[in-house]
Amino acid sequence: MSGDGAAPLDRADIRVRDDAGLVGALRGFADRVRSGDLGSLPVVVGLAIIWTVFQVLNPVFLSSNNLVNLLFDSSTTGVIALGVVCILMVGEIDLSVGSVSGFASALVGTLWVNQGWPVGFAILAALAAGGVIGAVYAALFNRLGMPSFVSTLAGLLAVLGLQLFILGNTGSINLPYGSWLVDVGQLLTVPHVLSYLLVAAAGLALFASGWRTRMRRLRAGLTPPSVAGIAVRAVVFTAVLEAVAAYLNAARGVPWMFCIFVALVVGMDYALRRTRWGRAMTAIGGNREAARRAGINVGGIYTSAFVLCAALAALGGVLSAARLASASQQAGTGDVNLNAIAAAVIGGTSLFGGRGSAYSALLGIIVIQSISSGLTLLDLSSSLRYMITGGVLAIAVIVDSLARRSRLSHGRG
Repeated sequence: MSGDGAAPLDRADIRVRDDAGLVGALRGFADRVRSGDLGSLPVVVGLAIIWTVFQVLNPVFLSSNNLVNLLFDSSTTGVIALGVVCILMVGEIDLSVGSVSGFASALVGTLWVNQGWPVGFAILAALAAGGVIGAVYAALFNRLGMPSFVSTLAGLLAVLGLQLFILGNTGSINLPYGSWLVDVGQLLTVPHVLSYLLVAAAGLALFASGWRTRMRRLRAGLTPPSVAGIAVRAVVFTAVLEAVAAYLNAARGVPWMFCIFVALVVGMDYALRRTRWGRAMTAIGGNREAARRAGINVGGIYTSAFVLCAALAALGGVLSAARLASASQQAGTGDVNLNAIAAAVIGGTSLFGGRGSAYSALLGIIVIQSISSGLTLLDLSSSLRYMITGGVLAIAVIVDSLARRSRLSHGRG
């Protein structure tokens, strides 16, 4: 017996628990599905169906060149959707993300082209302006109790007015071709060798994360994941991404802009799952009063969610301006708002708060952009894109509602 009264783990114990980890992996997954914790399963299945249908209808859909363009186009709205994930996690909404993105693109164009600011300072000013807008929403919510639906709807109109005001009579500003910002938005891709190295690094990071989890569970006397399971997961993950990178490298390669988006997703995923701030976000979204009684600074967490959402919307606007090489009155309008919010929900973030993932933005925007790209290749009306996207969104909300009901029933049982 050890000094603290707990029996030490011997090799037989670990071996038995490793076997349990291997054998129980699928069983655990099945249990989670039965309890309503579907994770990303519905959106992955839906994406596979969408890709299969469009590939059958037009073999160009899954070509390397088309997928590279799809990744370029997904990055701008995807960054905005990542901010929407943050605000949905606490059970609130921001209806002005499209207007904030358009305002940020206009501000960059005005400061950089018209006022002669260095492009880096212009981008920082746009991000700061987005953060200030989010702070205003947070103050209205925390101090005056104004519902986020109302405050952000008012902000949608007010920020759109600011965008039109700073653009003036010209209505649009062309960004300089040949600048690094426009090159990132339209041309630059990761060198082939570097893309393979980055994928290998991601695989090693996944294995290291699994190994740390195993060590923590062993120290706590809990059933650890098996070494074989951790290794297989990392190897499969690396092999799949290496194949994807090789396929994209057959064309132009992996866009740097998409890498920026993925880096933000990975960072946000770590923050939401592994930090006290992320756990507080989940707790507040699940039960605000319980979180307050547990000592969580509810007002501060709400402020961080609003500010982060608006700042990421501003960054999405900057990337959109880079993609189009212009800032105009149409930036941030149209279906930008719809697509950003829909991407977060379709990807698996709950409208009821307390459940979601940064990867929801990644999966959701790829679904939406796949629909748009596929219909464009088929030369079909944009009206179909709206109807199909609306249908997919409705299905996602229905699945979320049913899963929530299943979790509640499972919890009562």
